[in-house]
Amino acid sequence: MLNSAAENLFSSGTALLSKLTIASSFADKLPAAFLEATRAIMPASLSMEDFIAACQRPLRPSLRVNTLKISVADFLTLAGSYQWDLEPVPWCAEGFWINRHALDESRLGNALSHLAGLFYIQEASSMLPVTALFAHDTQPTLVMDVAAAPGSKTTQIAALMENQGGIVANEYSASRVKVLHANISRCGVSNTALTHFDGRVFGAALPETFDAILLDAPCSGEGVIRKDPDAMSNWSENSVSDIAATQRELIDSAFHALKPGGVLVYSTCTLNAQENQQVCQWLLETYADAVDSESLADLFPDAQKAVTPEGYLHVFPQVYDSEGFFVARFRKTNSVPRLPVPGYKIGRFPFSPLSRQDSAEIINAAGQSGLSWQEKRYTLWQRDKEIWMFPAVLEPLFGKVRFSRIGIRLAERFPKGFRWQHEAVVAFSDTEAKNRFEIDDELAQSWFRGVDIYPQTTPPADECLVTWLGQPLGLAKRIGSRIKNSLPRELVRDGAVRPQILSDD
Repeated sequence: MLNSAAENLFSSGTALLSKLTIASSFADKLPAAFLEATRAIMPASLSMEDFIAACQRPLRPSLRVNTLKISVADFLTLAGSYQWDLEPVPWCAEGFWINRHALDESRLGNALSHLAGLFYIQEASSMLPVTALFAHDTQPTLVMDVAAAPGSKTTQIAALMENQGGIVANEYSASRVKVLHANISRCGVSNTALTHFDGRVFGAALPETFDAILLDAPCSGEGVIRKDPDAMSNWSENSVSDIAATQRELIDSAFHALKPGGVLVYSTCTLNAQENQQVCQWLLETYADAVDSESLADLFPDAQKAVTPEGYLHVFPQVYDSEGFFVARFRKTNSVPRLPVPGYKIGRFPFSPLSRQDSAEIINAAGQSGLSWQEKRYTLWQRDKEIWMFPAVLEPLFGKVRFSRIGIRLAERFPKGFRWQHEAVVAFSDTEAKNRFEIDDELAQSWFRGVDIYPQTTPPADECLVTWLGQPLGLAKRIGSRIKNSLPRELVRDGAVRPQILSDD
């Protein structure tokens, strides 16, 4: 019989062999050319074995606190009462990993605090590009997010801008524009206009317009294997080359749309040099007299673990136990020759500005319903019976590009007054409004299921601003002892709305 030491050695060896067998099996599913290319660019301090092992581990769930709705300190107090074990993401002051056993992200998405917009479910690595965009005390007034859906980075930008200034959030995929709007609305973002174009048009359509541009480019997705095991199913060397060509065209367009002195951040969730370092090198060589690369080596305390010799961040999954990511930051130092003006027709702008008198009437009526805003930031426009609020800083762009949606639809005008829109209630509810009516967790769950609620005490006013933890859920009518649910049908959760203390069962 084996002695104890020999048994332990045999057991350890068997376990190691099992891990190596699993790793080998996983590696066999990946394209050999991909593994070879990854091995060639991986720093000497990292190993392919650790890379493959990291790619097999489930991705840690993470979130970003939406500071348009709640402070980080208040959210941490709230999360403590939910028994969430949060670990700070080192490169984002609002970001946290959730260290809970077997936490299902879908359950997190059904939490009341998520539905109320207090946080955004966002992979930790994807928080890096916006952090890089705002590094070195960068405070842009006008920003473009070239590939914005589903909205994680747009809402992160809006929060850092505190809803001031303006953001043009573009999305090429028509089906994803709706998702983008839903997320910015849930988070109370009010300084954004949505466009639906191929990002390659903006350099010609809006030359030297933006103070800062984020190009989180479409890519081959090599860094997201942990979240999507099928991400590499269509990978090929030819597809990588084709994608890199598109990325060069996108970064060229973005650079033309950037003002001299402005900042451009280029990022991908892929790992190969062709889509990352080589695209950046193309920009530097093409506009050698007009662009500087700005190092991200000091972006956060542990950035040195991922920094490249050029000063870019090349994040392999095993470095921070996250998705793979690449981030580079550039400064435009001079103007460059403009591109030919695009030949497409923009069409007639369908809105007309309201008079000062009409605007004053609407502002007064909104205040009586519990809505208020900083008037200098927005102007009121009308389309038929619809009243819209546009960020004032975006007005110079009207007529230069066609927008899918600008700002927030505030209300619809009726003979007897105004019907205030849900997105406006979420963004502009007055914290001191007299008609606010706070409800508890149980009633809030019923609210998001789309049913009328019956509070123990009824609100004193016929029209009440329903809130949960101080957050606006909707503007509703009191009918007898019940409050009629006003949640838009597309926001109703037909499934379970989770209580706030998430169990491990």
